[in-house]
This record gives sequence, C-alpha cells and structure tokens, in this order.
Amino acid sequence: MTPSAPAAVGVLGGGRMGAGIAHAFLLAGSHVTVVERDDASAAAASARVMDAVAASIARGTASDDQASYAARLTTGTDVAAFAACGLVVEAVPEDVGLKIDALTRAEAAMAADAALATNTSSISIDELAAVLERPQHLLGMHFFNPVPASTLVEIVRGAQTAPDLIDDARGWVTAIDKTPIVVADAPGFASSRLGLTLGLEAIRMLESGVASAEDIDAAMTLGYKHPIGPLKLTDLVGLDVRLGIAEYLASTLGERFEPPALLRRMVADGDLGRKSGRGFYTWDAQ
Repeated sequence: MTPSAPAAVGVLGGGRMGAGIAHAFLLAGSHVTVVERDDASAAAASARVMDAVAASIARGTASDDQASYAARLTTGTDVAAFAACGLVVEAVPEDVGLKIDALTRAEAAMAADAALATNTSSISIDELAAVLERPQHLLGMHFFNPVPASTLVEIVRGAQTAPDLIDDARGWVTAIDKTPIVVADAPGFASSRLGLTLGLEAIRMLESGVASAEDIDAAMTLGYKHPIGPLKLTDLVGLDVRLGIAEYLASTLGERFEPPALLRRMVADGDLGRKSGRGFYTWDAQ
C-alpha cells in the first residue's frame, strides 16, 4: 500500500522551517493549519507557504493549481485549530523553554490519539516528553533547511515513543517524497552531531588562519563531493542556530563541542549568515 500523509496536519510556528513543513504536507494532499503568535506573523507565514507553492508549480513539481493549495491552508493564532489534526509538528526556535511551552499548548488542544512531533535538531526528545501528558505520542521529525529542496527527515525515537508511531512517521515522510532515517534519542541525534562537528572544525580552521572560507569549503565540495561546504552551510542554517546547538551539545557531550570564539563574536555582532546578509559570506538579506 502506498503511504499517505495525514488528512489534517498542524504546524506550530510559521517561520522558514515551519512554512517549509507546511508546504511539504500541502503538496502531499493534507489540509494544513499553521498557528503563529499574532495576526501579522500568521499572515507572513501564509505568504511564505504560498510563495513556496508557487515556486513548486513553476518547477512542475506540484500537481494542483495555486487556488487548490490555498483552499487547504489555514493560518491563525489559536492552537484550538489543532483539534482536528492527526499530526501536529512543532517548529519554534531551538530553545528548550520555547519548545516545552509550544508542545504543552499543542498537546492540550489536540485529540487524545493524535501524534505530536518536534522539529528540534538537537534537544532530547525524552526531556521534552517529560512535561507531556501523553509522552508516548511524541517523536522527533527533524526536517532540513530548506525543506522544499531537502530529501531527508530524521525521525527520532524517544524512550517512551510508541513503536507504531515510528512506523506511521516513516510512511508520512515517504508520502511527502522524502527519505526517513530513524535514530534513537541522543544529544544532536545523528545529523546535527556529525554536521556540527565538521562545521565547528571549519570555523576553528578559519579562526586560526589555516585557509580562507572559500578554500575550506572547496576542500569539502571538490575533495569529498559534499554538495555545499561547511561554512556556507553554517550561513544557510544561521550562525545563531549553530551556536545554540553547539552550546547544548557542549553541555551534554563535553568540551569538544565548545563553540569557537569566532562563532560567538559573529553572532554577537549580528552576522548570522544569509538571513542577516552577512556571515562567512555576503548575501542578499532575506
């Protein structure tokens, strides 16, 4: 049987990641509800999702017209809208307090048998599940940025996550035309832990004058066939995001993940990568 996406999906947080997740499920046929903190943010999220839909239509990767997708997208500010959703994905910034608040609010509004996923890239699923009434319904679904172009979703299994939920999540990821991998709950999971290791070492090399950002990146794209170098990837992810993950992993796994002084200084100066217009490279501000 061909896997299918849930009929109704909620997304809590409509920023770049949340909008990308909403876009993926819209294209797979789901009705999608995005909840944001205020009306202006909800309107911005709607525009973000529909811009991604328009781009997919232009590329020929979307099967319906824009009006059909718009009819299946709802944005608002009240988590009560999640009551009819079979899956809700939390996509707020990578901060434990913010995620706990978002997950508890979402769970309180959801049906008792609905699945709750967090898009965290590094925070322990078990730590987040500990505050929930139904921890067996929580799992990690770590999407990658930018979601429309990425083909990977990292499914993270917590100690209390129901086994059937992992099987369901594999099907949902396949239904949105991406590839699932399943990992146990551990700091940084598989992808963030490995990716951050490379990124931090690249920053240290730049900091100590080993080579330029361009040449460090070229070593990996040309020498190891990586699609993008670690410093340019850090710009795309956001230096502030990488710093937050590094600080979390340093606190859980030790000093090998201690952020370089250069990374801290650039974040303090507001050089966050593509979203600010400047990081290790210069970008058109988003």
